[in-house]
Amino acid sequence: MRSRFAALMRSALLLGAVAVLPAATSGLAAVDGRVAPQFARLYTVYEIIKANYVDPTDDDKLVKGAIDGMLASLDPHSTYLEGSSLERLDTMIDGSYAGLGLSVVMDDGAVKVVSPMRGSPAEKAGVKAGDYITHLDGKLIYGGELDDAVAKMRGPAGTQIKLTVFRPGRDGPFDVVVTRGVIELRPVTYKLEGNIGVITVNEFSRDVGRQAAEAIADMRRQTANRLSGLVLDLRSNPGGSLDEAVALSDLFVSAGTVVSQRGRLAGENIVYRAETVFPGDAVKGLPIVVLIDAGSASASEIVAGALQDQRRALLMGERSFGKGSVQSMIRLDRAHAVKLTTARYYTPSGRSVQEGGIEPDIRVPQISDPDLRKRSQVQMRESDLRRHLVNEMGLDDKKLENDQQPDPRFKMTPEELTAKGIKDFQLWYAVETLRRTGAAPLALPAPQPQTRRR
Repeated sequence: MRSRFAALMRSALLLGAVAVLPAATSGLAAVDGRVAPQFARLYTVYEIIKANYVDPTDDDKLVKGAIDGMLASLDPHSTYLEGSSLERLDTMIDGSYAGLGLSVVMDDGAVKVVSPMRGSPAEKAGVKAGDYITHLDGKLIYGGELDDAVAKMRGPAGTQIKLTVFRPGRDGPFDVVVTRGVIELRPVTYKLEGNIGVITVNEFSRDVGRQAAEAIADMRRQTANRLSGLVLDLRSNPGGSLDEAVALSDLFVSAGTVVSQRGRLAGENIVYRAETVFPGDAVKGLPIVVLIDAGSASASEIVAGALQDQRRALLMGERSFGKGSVQSMIRLDRAHAVKLTTARYYTPSGRSVQEGGIEPDIRVPQISDPDLRKRSQVQMRESDLRRHLVNEMGLDDKKLENDQQPDPRFKMTPEELTAKGIKDFQLWYAVETLRRTGAAPLALPAPQPQTRRR
């Protein structure tokens, strides 16, 4: 059995080197040279466990634990995928599932909510980005495996589960009962507010660019080609496919860079340019407002950064999540894969959003959400995750909200919002901004270069 473990370790190392560095033959030679002492130490610990642990141990469990530990030591987004966790990733890209509709991450033993999906059972029950889930049906999940917690949250549609939630800004934990449902992955939804189109992108799964293009064409038909502006809502969008982020940006940018990525390997250095997916500007110069918040991550930030740097849209809302890294899925075989951080991405002007996120041009608080009124400064972002990648360019110390003169409407009371029929203040504010300008171009601020922290 021990010889089998040693063979597995050597095979895993070789396979990983081939998958990530197919031409790096020196890496293979290092197995028997420079790297060998570290693996000898690992094998020694394995032998100690097998000989002395209080209960019999399983080789597969120990191998998985060693792999999980290696990846967890790197950053919050590099993980080992097998079985149900790999199936869930494939499902999120292509299909539907029964569950709560939550995007979660494990941070220092705690399950944190990145964002609930729009219209999901979790969102309807009141779960919000930045919440900590501590118990499921009264059982503590702190310190456990993220896969185990997610598996417990999944279940047949119509069944219920009780979540115990800790929310920054509240005095103590509280319980939320959620009825599981079938989560139909509808990445793009749209509607008209008069002659202003609103496209909501919930996630960047397959065909987001094409679906957004079809939404614009349909809204043009509905308005007899009198569409006067567009709101692109990327709030609470945890990201997804890089290719689809490029495709969506390309709908509105006619030339230049959309995003670039740089990694340690030359093959990871790529520049994505406009006009590679969709020719021209799909809305032909109409003003665009992009909505972002603390739940807008990764691919959402690529789109927001591209349209901001290209001066194609006005960004409103709150500072985004700050995930400026690219993950590649490297399959070991049909049932096992590694999701590994292989590059950082940069906006057209060369900004990195890692840690700092994207600052909106106009900060608009979500005053229609009573919890966000209290905790706008303590929302969870990438910089709150343990072992997050640092922004190698430094962060900008100048905060937009310190310079901005707040709009008096930001102080509207819940009663005033209700009287005006406003359920989503940020969206209402964006639509009103476009209505005031008609089809005229928006006054966009000059792009600001990223400054280094001293």
